[in-house]
Order: sequence, then structure tokens, then C-alpha cells
Amino acid sequence: MREKKKINRLLRLGALLSVFALVAAACGDDDTTPETVVVTSIVTEVEERVVTEEVVVTSIVTEVEERVVTEEVIVEVPVEVEVMPEPMGPTGPGLLDLDDSELAGMSWDEIVAAAAGGRVNWFMWGGSAVINAYVNDWVSDEAKSRYNIDLNQVRITDTVNAVDTVISETEAGEFSSGSIDLIWINGENFKTMKNAGLLFCGYWDIMPSMANVDQMAATNAFDFGTAVDECEVPWNQAQSAVFYNSALVPEPPADMDALLAAACANPGTFTYPAPPDFTGSVFVRHVFYNEADKILPGGHQDMIGIPFDQALYDQVATATWQTLNDLEPCLWRSGETYPVDQPALEQLYSNSEVTHFLAYGPASAGSKVESGVFPESTRTYGLDSGQIGNTNFVAMPYNSPNKAATLVVADLLLSIDGQLQKAYPDVWGQINVLNAASQVHFSDVPRHPSVVDPAEVTSLGELLGDWVPAIEEGWKTNVAEQ
Repeated sequence: MREKKKINRLLRLGALLSVFALVAAACGDDDTTPETVVVTSIVTEVEERVVTEEVVVTSIVTEVEERVVTEEVIVEVPVEVEVMPEPMGPTGPGLLDLDDSELAGMSWDEIVAAAAGGRVNWFMWGGSAVINAYVNDWVSDEAKSRYNIDLNQVRITDTVNAVDTVISETEAGEFSSGSIDLIWINGENFKTMKNAGLLFCGYWDIMPSMANVDQMAATNAFDFGTAVDECEVPWNQAQSAVFYNSALVPEPPADMDALLAAACANPGTFTYPAPPDFTGSVFVRHVFYNEADKILPGGHQDMIGIPFDQALYDQVATATWQTLNDLEPCLWRSGETYPVDQPALEQLYSNSEVTHFLAYGPASAGSKVESGVFPESTRTYGLDSGQIGNTNFVAMPYNSPNKAATLVVADLLLSIDGQLQKAYPDVWGQINVLNAASQVHFSDVPRHPSVVDPAEVTSLGELLGDWVPAIEEGWKTNVAEQ
């Protein structure tokens, strides 16, 4: 760093000497007499981290036969500067705060009144019939009957599609007329939007339902390690577990090593989706954790809570890719192809083509048994080596044109009614995100026999978001393409 500063000082000195030489040349005519040299500005143009600094000598005043001559000299000097974030505000990209928006100064009742007659376009993963039914039946009906809001679910296969839409709209100058009002989001996608200044923030205090949330809990305050900063609203607890057909697997494997061994002892009965599908990604991270526990002094905990570390990654990645390559011939269709997503994986399970799989949302097993999608012998459990879990959220792009209606829908999703409805096994069977005092409302919710007691699952923390794409890309390069 000191060497860079020294180079920059030398460059600046060289620029100034160049200016002086040019001034001397301009004043070198015997018929001229220099009166004054004025440097009025230093213009800096930022491009990534290296810029060109222009030292502009706006006037060299000389007398030539009682005439005044003005000459301009520009000297370009490369200097290193820090890139400043985009300015915040409603007329361009930036984390738009409630107090800087059209809702500034409004009470919640006034926001509800402004929401009436509005339409909310909710972009969300649409691969689950159970989730889609909850959104389009209960949530949509309640939004309409309570608040006169039309809820439009826009189903997408990957949340990055919604993120890319907001980015494209921003590039097109659509700073207040976006097509997306709400996104089901977490992890790297949230980090991307926050860092790019594409979110509406600062509204937790005005939302009534946030009073029933432990706002200081790490699971709500951080999303894969990225500070939430009131830029999204918690919606679900996402806990992974193993789903299995107890009629075909009477003694399920106890830990990750046993699961991998069982897959090769019973070829074709196990598989996982190809990352970056979130189900495939979380399985690969489980294997990554398992290898880290054998290699690093503190196991996978050495990676939790820290930014991506190439040295740590390299130590664990080699063993992970070897393990997954060894597993590949044991998978469904000998690993020559992978399911594209969780619905495709669940279809294989429903058809008894695979007997078990690892995925988020063990509570959903009950509703899928009740609807006939899964066999009645379906059970879920947590590996002794632990199961990755996290919280997922809903977020509003800064350029949503329906902020009042969107806030009201987000509050409805977080309300005790909204959290309670989706907790029932015949609706969704999802784990709520409310605080301890609110759990009294859930005491009568039955737990389906297919669903593991959450208390029996050892939850493992998520890596920070910048680890996830590195692991997914590593899998693609070192497993899928081998």
C-alpha cells in the first residue's frame, strides 16, 4: 500500500512538472509576458478502481500586443481511488429508505388505506404445488377480503431471474415503475440486490407483525451472513432433513458417511439435483461440511461466519470433489444425469425410483402424504452429523410501484394468522419464524407422523453467501464436467 501511494505521488509530481513545462513553453515567446496561471479544477472520472485524473489548467493569461490569450492544458494521471456507492434515493438505484419514499410520514392505517385497490406481483419459486396452493388460496383470498389487494403470483424457476429483471429495469431507467413488487429470496440473491442498491428498506418499525419477531436473533438479522438491515422480511424457517420411504429403507443411514456408503451399497436408490438448484446445492454443502470436519482443526465451524477464504476452500474442495466423483456411479442412472430440481427429484421418489433424498422442508412431507404425492410410509429425520438450516425472506425492489400494497402483503405473510395457516400439515406444514411468546398460538397444530420433531434435528449454520457460488461452480467444473 505504501508503495502504491509513493507511485501515485510520483505520478502527480510528474503531471505537475508537465504542466510547468507546458506553461513555460506557452510563455517562452519573447513577445509575451506571463501575467497569471490559474488551475481551477481537478476532474476525476471513476472507472472501477483506477481512474484518470485530469489536471485542468483553465487559463494561461498572456499579453500579446494588448490581446489576452487563454490556453487550456490537460494532463492525465492514473490514480487509485475507492469506488463510492451509488447515491441513495428514489430517482435511481440505491437502498431506498421508507423515509425517503412516497410512504414517508404515513401511519400504518394510512398505508393500509393507500394499499386498497393495489396489485402486488410476487415473483417466487413456483415448483411446489403445496406452496402455490397456500399462496393462491389463503394468502390471495385474505389479501383481497381484508385489504382489497390483488395478489399475482409470478412463478419462476430460479430467484436469480427476478434479480436480473430488476437489474435490467434499472439499466433501462425504470426507477419507479418496475414489474416486480415482492420476491421470495435469501442468500446470495439477497446479497446481490443489497450490494447493488436494488431494495426498499427501513420499514420494520411500522409493520405490526414485526412485533412478534425476535428482530435481534441472528437468523433474522443476517441472511447467509449479510446484514438484513430491514431490507427484507422473514417468512420461513428452512431446515433440511432426509426424506425416506420407511417401507423400503427400514434402517436409514445415521450420518453423512453412512448415507454415502448406503448409496453405493444400494446403487441407483439415491440422487440429488444438479446445483445451482437449491436442493442440490445444500446436499453438496453437506458433503463439503463433512469433509471439512475431517480436515480442518475446528471442522466446518472454521468456515462459518467468515468471508470466502480461498485457502480454506482449497483444503476442503479437493476431498469433496473426490467424494462426489466416487459417489457418482452409485447414483440414480449411474450419475450420468441429475434431476433438474427438487420437484423432479420428488417425482423420482414418488415413483419409488429413489428411496430417499436430502432436502429442505421436512414439514412438507405431511402435506404431500395427505395429498397422495408421497407414500404413507414416508418419514423424515436429521442426520447425526447435523442438517443445514436457514431463514428465508421476502423483499421489495426499490422500484416497486406498489409499495403500500406490498408492505401490507408482507405483513400478512408474517402475521400470526399467516404463519399459523401454513403450519398445518394439510396446508403446508411449514415452521414459523415468530418469537417464543407467539408459540402459544401453535400449540394445537398437529405434527404429522411423517414429520420429524424439529427438536430432534441438530441444525448447522449456513456459510456466508459468497461461499455458495464458489462451491456450486466447483461442483460443475470438477464433478459434472468430469
